[in-house]
Amino acid sequence: MRVVHSVLVGLLLALVAATGSANAQPVQQDMTESEVAFDSHGVTLRGTVFTPASAGRHPAVVLIHGSGPGPRAEYLPEAQAFARAGVTTLVFDKRTIGYSTTHRDFSLLADDALAGVALLRARTDVDPAAVGLWGFSEGGWVAPLVAARSPEIAFVVTIGGSGRTPLRTQTWSLRNRLAHQGIAGSLPAAVAGPGAQFIDGTGLFPEADFDPVPVLAQVRVPVLALWGEHDVKVPAAESAEIFQRELARAGNQSVTTRFVPGAGHNGHRTTDGFDSVGGAVFEGKPLGDLGPGYADVITDWIHAVAAGHPPASSAAPARPEAFLSHASEGRPAYEYAALAVLLLGFITYPLSAAFRMLLRRSPTQRPTAVRWAARSVSVLGLTTVLAGVACVEWVLATGAQRAPSIILLGQPLPWLVVHILAATVLSAAAALALTWWRDRHRLDAISRAQFAVLLLTACAFLPWALHWQLLR
Repeated sequence: MRVVHSVLVGLLLALVAATGSANAQPVQQDMTESEVAFDSHGVTLRGTVFTPASAGRHPAVVLIHGSGPGPRAEYLPEAQAFARAGVTTLVFDKRTIGYSTTHRDFSLLADDALAGVALLRARTDVDPAAVGLWGFSEGGWVAPLVAARSPEIAFVVTIGGSGRTPLRTQTWSLRNRLAHQGIAGSLPAAVAGPGAQFIDGTGLFPEADFDPVPVLAQVRVPVLALWGEHDVKVPAAESAEIFQRELARAGNQSVTTRFVPGAGHNGHRTTDGFDSVGGAVFEGKPLGDLGPGYADVITDWIHAVAAGHPPASSAAPARPEAFLSHASEGRPAYEYAALAVLLLGFITYPLSAAFRMLLRRSPTQRPTAVRWAARSVSVLGLTTVLAGVACVEWVLATGAQRAPSIILLGQPLPWLVVHILAATVLSAAAALALTWWRDRHRLDAISRAQFAVLLLTACAFLPWALHWQLLR
């Protein structure tokens, strides 16, 4: 079935290319390149313009980076392929000032791209009315923002663009990666739910809640949106539907959505979305060869738009995905309040005991059983809460790039240990309740209050543990 699907997708891509075949330019065997620099918000950005060798004015495109540092070398295969096919292409080094792992501003990146557009429009070998954008991954959020903001944009091409928010897209991607590592069940659910809300509230996930839908509703220039057949980083089928629906609502009559056979998130060759087949080596890793027909479909489409014949809207059927993305459950304020209550509740017992020792006020002799039960609830409760949150946030912070060394019952060993601890906390709390009630007459008022706080905290721990998937 996969072979048949790939053949069908290939035929659909060929049809898109054929739409602009009457206007397509012959493939250029040579090109020229020139170093350029331009300013945006006080920062000088440096790049390279690849120009077709043929004379005359050409359509042009600015390449917009995916997330990360974004040196231009990462996008040279696309830039050179586009230039050889008659499209002048600007690729530049992404800004390092005002952009980092924990800080980014899509509006600022949009202004950078718009400055690149102005540079191309000023060139004598470029048709100023045919300058557009190509956005990859993160650039799939930025490119429509530029087009919605400026009337100078002639078209938008995206590859691996998401129709969901960055945070929702990331949790979907992490579920894919965890499944690839053999992990399923409660950990992916905890990551997509309370874990995502927790990290969202910290502000450490920049632009987490950026909604592309209102932006797409303002884009009226022709759009070609592509996804790799094996894209495991964005929900391609969902995104294609959103692009088609929201752009149509904007009155856009030239929206083409397609899926590149045998390609991953970046449109390059892959076997399953997690590897790269061939291609140039970037930072010690192969980029993968450009997917079959990928560059041709883009450049033929650009030439058709530049010639004044943008294809009518059309959508290729998407490959069914294993699961849909989900909006994160809960709210950051609740997550922080619940965490504070649990930590304070579990730590009250040892703190109050230490305080009594400082005051040299020894309690009446407590039965051994109730003391051990109380200590168990306090220590295990604190450990479970901290370890549970740490496991989930570690996955979000690292992107699950490394597979755990030990996986048991479909769960990484640390996460399985946290599950055992959570069950033990409740068992210890039940033991504390029984011994406290049995020996209540032998305890002083302060001791009874200490144990009551622990039991109330354990009661609050139960719904929290269920919410964080620690008991499922």
